[in-house]
Amino acid sequence: MLSHPLADGAELRALEPWRAEEFHAFIERARPHLAPWLPWATAMDDPAKVRHWLTRCAEAQARDGKRIFGIWLDGELVGGIEFASFDPALGTCELGAWLAPEAEGRGLITRAARHLIDWALHTRGLTRVQWRATTANTRSLAVAHRLGMRREGVLRSAFTAGGVRQDVEVWALVAERG
Repeated sequence: MLSHPLADGAELRALEPWRAEEFHAFIERARPHLAPWLPWATAMDDPAKVRHWLTRCAEAQARDGKRIFGIWLDGELVGGIEFASFDPALGTCELGAWLAPEAEGRGLITRAARHLIDWALHTRGLTRVQWRATTANTRSLAVAHRLGMRREGVLRSAFTAGGVRQDVEVWALVAERG
C-alpha cells in the first residue's frame, strides 16, 4: 500500500474505487458538516454512486488528470483532498479538500496540501496551484493563507451549495521559474 505520513497516526492515501464502501460510510457520518460546502456530499447517497464517482476519478488520473486522496487518522477515513483539476499541458491544477469535524484543528489538510503542491510544482513542473472556497468557508480560506497562496479575487454568485448561490474566493500559488 502506498501512503504518505501527515502526522502521528495520520496518513494520505489514494482514494480508489475499491474503497467506495468506506468512503460512503465517511460521507454518511460527515454529511451534515460537508453538505454546506460540497454538493457531492448530498448527491453521494449510496455506495454505487460513490464507486461510480471514484471510478471516474481513477479514469481521469489514468489520463493524467484529476486525482483524489483520502486522509486516514488512526486507521479511520476522516477526510480527503483532490486535484479537482490537473492540466500538465497548461501547467495548472486546483486543490479541494474536506475533513470530518472530529479531525479538524490538527493541520491535516494543510500538510496534505503542502505535499501535493510540492509534487505538482517540483515533480510535475506545474506553474500554478489554485484553491477556491466560498467566502463563508473561513476554515478553507485559512488553509489557503497558511499555504502561502495569494487571494486573487472573488467570483460573485459562482457556486450553488444547499440551494443557495454563493460567492467564491480564488487563491493561488505560482511557482517562480528562472
